[in-house]
Amino acid sequence: MSDPKLTDWLTTAAAALDLPAPSTDECRAVLDLVRDTAHGVCRPAAPLAAYLIGVAVGRGADPDVARVAVAALVRPETR
Repeated sequence: MSDPKLTDWLTTAAAALDLPAPSTDECRAVLDLVRDTAHGVCRPAAPLAAYLIGVAVGRGADPDVARVAVAALVRPETR
């Protein structure tokens, strides 16, 4: 991530949740998914998709599998 403010905030937020900070690749994957969801479904769906993936991962789902499953629900022309 090239934005130091974002990197600092993510590091602080992750620490507050007792989690490791997400990698650059993880951030890019989530940001790509929410962008595609916002444009391919509707804007409010973007943070809700991220939330649903987070809940699934919290319940033991593989993060990449959860992300791909939700991405498959976005209109193909937006990917």
